[in-house]
Amino acid sequence: MRKRRMSSLKKFRIAAIAIIMIITAASIYGEKETSMPAVSANSLTAVHDPESSAATETPAAPLASQVELAALPEEKTEAAATLLSAVSTVKSDKAVSGKKEEEKIVYLTFDDGPSKLTDEVLSILKEEEVTATFFVLGEHAKQSPEIILRTAEAGHAIGNHTYDHEYSDLYSSFPRFWNQIKQTEEVLREITGDRPVLLRAPGGTYGHFDETYFKLLEQAGYKVFDWDVDSGDSRRKGVPAAEIVKNATSEKLKNEMIVLLHDGTGHGESVKALPEIIKFYKNHGYGFRALTPEQNPVQFSLAASVKSKTKPAPSAAWIENHVLPNAALFGPGQPLYVEAGGVETKLEPGEYELSDGQYMVPLRSMMERLGAKVMWDGPTQSALLLWGDATVTIDPRKETLVSQSVNQPIETLPVTFSRKYDSLWISLRPLLESTGHSIVSFKSGRQERRVKAL
Repeated sequence: MRKRRMSSLKKFRIAAIAIIMIITAASIYGEKETSMPAVSANSLTAVHDPESSAATETPAAPLASQVELAALPEEKTEAAATLLSAVSTVKSDKAVSGKKEEEKIVYLTFDDGPSKLTDEVLSILKEEEVTATFFVLGEHAKQSPEIILRTAEAGHAIGNHTYDHEYSDLYSSFPRFWNQIKQTEEVLREITGDRPVLLRAPGGTYGHFDETYFKLLEQAGYKVFDWDVDSGDSRRKGVPAAEIVKNATSEKLKNEMIVLLHDGTGHGESVKALPEIIKFYKNHGYGFRALTPEQNPVQFSLAASVKSKTKPAPSAAWIENHVLPNAALFGPGQPLYVEAGGVETKLEPGEYELSDGQYMVPLRSMMERLGAKVMWDGPTQSALLLWGDATVTIDPRKETLVSQSVNQPIETLPVTFSRKYDSLWISLRPLLESTGHSIVSFKSGRQERRVKAL
């Protein structure tokens, strides 16, 4: 008899364990109580008292595991309760151990390049399998386009650091600052095909930017980044590598850190310090990434000295013509492909406009991309366009194009002009036709627009 009772108890325990494990597994994998078979107060009462049906109050429904325990014969409840307790403990431990730690990221940023040192920086980053962000000067990028290409091809982010870094020009007025970033933007677009959204002010924004700078750059679609950690490699000439490492690793650590370094000429010690800086952050569990336009910028607060001064603000007309349309360069929209003379070029949204049924394009940028030469004559306020055997005189004051080609009569065409971003914009059709490239087709779809000329 004893043997049979033990066997029966064992069978019951196995069944109880199976039931509890099924219920617990469903709970662990996130199933809601309502997704399980409904257990009402009445059904629970029925387990204990089959003949009772006169319940006038409905108590809160118990947990499914409690229902299963209540349903067990009294002499076997203790064993099942012990098992349930053990399972609950395992479940609790699983929840605690499964909590994901917050990711720690450091963003290495390099200003003032490119220079000969940039290739050394790129080699170190490649060896360490680290990505970074390079805020470049337009005049240096123009001199070393191959380094810009290598930087982009290695997967690093490229940002705008103005054209020549001259504080006296940049911070005298916002339009002066604007001219420099647009100049650098065009240089980088010609090299990489992309316009940088990321922007860093030389010397940082503190003490340099007023509210106008911050507001208008944001409206124009740029993301301005300062930094959390200054390596101090530009505080004076010849800062030793050991001091740079100390400065770059002594700030209070947090989950995201933007570190300021320089890769311009004269910063060889920064290159020497770089491996130790990377090692420090790796040892502290940090990953490395490049900055992106999607993340929130880190920006310094306004300096009291700037608040008390009033810089000349651009006019409403200037803002309307320059800042407001600029955001379209970085926003969604349809690119315009223009093919003429066997050459095709792409204009991003914001690089052209569709107005009154005609495409308006920037004269110099448009024609130079197609291989033409454009020269501006200051005294007459006119432009001379040379393309193939065509010579076109463009006179914005008279709103005419005067075209002359070999063995062709002189032809004068009326044309629509406008000025944007300090550039002369012109209607595309008469511009192409004046050079002997008649338009043969237009196409406009959801993804792109196309103009094809002879």
